[in-house]
Amino acid sequence: MPLLSCVLLVDDAPTTNFLNQLLLKNMAVAIRCLVAENGAQALALLDSACATPGPVLVLLDVNMPVLGGIAFLEAYQQLLAAQRAAVVVVLTTTPHPHDLARLQALPIAGLVSKPLTRPKIAELLALHF
Repeated sequence: MPLLSCVLLVDDAPTTNFLNQLLLKNMAVAIRCLVAENGAQALALLDSACATPGPVLVLLDVNMPVLGGIAFLEAYQQLLAAQRAAVVVVLTTTPHPHDLARLQALPIAGLVSKPLTRPKIAELLALHF
């Protein structure tokens, strides 16, 4: 399994972030694992903390306060190419049909249902890395 330089978790639920960080750490997936509680924080991290090396993988929730996943993806498309080189995977419960249609038009590598598990991470890594 490859060791990624940086993974960015974007979710407004502290418990979800904690469990996902623990899972990634136990699986030795990444050197760094950063957390943002909404899309605005994630964009700020992409602009500063993750600048070098940028995140290789972004695990993104859809429904968040301040700036949700869809709005984040729309803003993400406007970033410089080097800042939007990550594989973005949306983590969601059952997506609303309207959200699903919007997500399919945005730059995502896929949708994964919550909760994140070892097999789901292994499949993501096998597909994209």
